[in-house]
Amino acid sequence: MMRHIGGSLPGPIPARSGGAADTAAQPPANGVVEMPTAKQPQEEQQEVLDRVKEYYGEVLTSRDDLKAAACLTAGSLPPLVRQALAKVPNEIKDKFYGCGSPLPLGIEGLCVLDLGSGSGRDCYVCAALVGEQGSVTGVDMTPALLEVARRHAADYCTQTLGYAQPNMRFVEGRIEDLDQAGIQDDSVDLVISNCVVNLSPDKASVLREAYRVLAPGGEMHFSDVYCDRRLPEEVRRHPVLLGECLGGTLYIQDFVELCRQAGFVDPRVLSISEIVARDEALSPCMRELQQLLGGARFFSITYRLFKLPGALEAGSQDYGQACKYKGTIPGHKSSYALDQHNTFQAGKWYEVSGNTAAMVGDSWLGKHFEVVGDRSTHYGAFARGSMADAPAVGAATVPLTMPCSTSGTCH
Repeated sequence: MMRHIGGSLPGPIPARSGGAADTAAQPPANGVVEMPTAKQPQEEQQEVLDRVKEYYGEVLTSRDDLKAAACLTAGSLPPLVRQALAKVPNEIKDKFYGCGSPLPLGIEGLCVLDLGSGSGRDCYVCAALVGEQGSVTGVDMTPALLEVARRHAADYCTQTLGYAQPNMRFVEGRIEDLDQAGIQDDSVDLVISNCVVNLSPDKASVLREAYRVLAPGGEMHFSDVYCDRRLPEEVRRHPVLLGECLGGTLYIQDFVELCRQAGFVDPRVLSISEIVARDEALSPCMRELQQLLGGARFFSITYRLFKLPGALEAGSQDYGQACKYKGTIPGHKSSYALDQHNTFQAGKWYEVSGNTAAMVGDSWLGKHFEVVGDRSTHYGAFARGSMADAPAVGAATVPLTMPCSTSGTCH
């Protein structure tokens, strides 16, 4: 039984009237709608943040209070992650509202940052995965969730994991301003986030900050919710839809463009699944939300964004390079998936594009791959298979990335 607070659903955040921001929000006279900046006017940003903080800190008491399935769509977890998760305190897991599994394996010794860490579930798992020599920092703006996350941290690290001292901490702050939270430039190996970026009223700043704090060779590996279209204003301002990770979702192609503007030149998709609302036939609340959403379709996508300055370029280019996976990442002995179109069997050589060679050779993954060749000679665009940008999802398609060639070469 889903709880519904206060009778009817609360209305949308009121739009500000007057001023340049309102004029800019109007579609141009020729009907061409420009890509949203993914940043709401300054005076409205705090309202959005306050609504989100209230929703997660006061309205929701556990996962059972969620009205939609957006924060419940997490696919099967790798055995090593399941084993680590089994040791996490129940209170931490009960207040987890993620939509995916942004927890890569093979991260021993890395410095991990979780954006919007909430109750800290993913931080607790990462604390086990990075080992005693690694470190994990969670940043969140909700005091109630930070209190839960901190409550068990010391005992979990020292007693459950057996470390001499905790390797995990939680900091109050906004993911749009990590400097204020004390996160320095080039200080992090891996940024993770689980269904949080869509809640931000300034997504471009979130991506820029992630790029700033990542060390060269680092990665932003995160799951979030995206839409197959640009959402109308009434949906983007609705407090319940915002809290349920639907109102703040970006059109997929707009998000990809924001990634590139932030410095993440070649976003890669690791996994994708469509989100289907639960209990639609039984919940009046859910039916009301469905009417507001219209025909919009939502997807949980795990992206991989690498910080490799000067090494990544637009499009897949051929430099005659090849790579071989060593089979050394825990849980991936026989093969490793870089993304949904690039899976490497251990011990086998693969022709790869310049971008893929950089991702597996010059990032934190480098010790697990052997790469041959350099960029001294350019052979043109990297050969691919069919131009199938959009793998089928149900009856429609979602634009993503280029697939591997049918000959076994990867982009």
